[in-house]
Amino acid sequence: MAQVPLYGVKTHAQKVCSLYKRALRNLEAYYDRRNVYRYQAVLLRDRFDKNAKITDMRKAVEILKEGEEELFLTQHPIPKLFATSQGGVAHQRVVTPPDWVIDYWHPLEKAHYPEYFKRREERKKEFIAMWEKEYGTAEKKEEKH
Repeated sequence: MAQVPLYGVKTHAQKVCSLYKRALRNLEAYYDRRNVYRYQAVLLRDRFDKNAKITDMRKAVEILKEGEEELFLTQHPIPKLFATSQGGVAHQRVVTPPDWVIDYWHPLEKAHYPEYFKRREERKKEFIAMWEKEYGTAEKKEEKH
C-alpha cells in the first residue's frame, strides 16, 4: 500500500480554504476600517459560497486557478504581517537560552531553588548513565582508536 506524504499534498478543499484565508488577509491589508473590511469580507464569502456546490472537479479546479490568479493580481504591495510571524518586525526577537546556561549559575542563585537543582542533578546523572550504557564511555572510545 502506498503511503501518502504528510507534507506537500493538499486536497482540493484544503487549497480552497487556503485561498480563502489568504484572500481575507489581503482584504485586511487594503481596508483599515473595520466596517469596510467586514463588508468586503462578506462579499468575498458570498463569492466562495456560490461555488461551494460544484461537483465537477474539472470546473472546480479551473475556478480555483482563476481565484489564485485573481489573488496574485490584486495582492497588496505592502501586506500586513503579524509582528512575531516570519517577516514581522519581532520575528525571533526573544531568544530562549540553552539548558546548559543554568549550570553556570552562582551557588547563591541555585540556593533559591533547592528542589529543582536537586532533581536536575539526579536527571543529569540518569542521562549520563543512559548515554554510557548506549554508547560507552569516552575512555573506551579513545582506546579503540
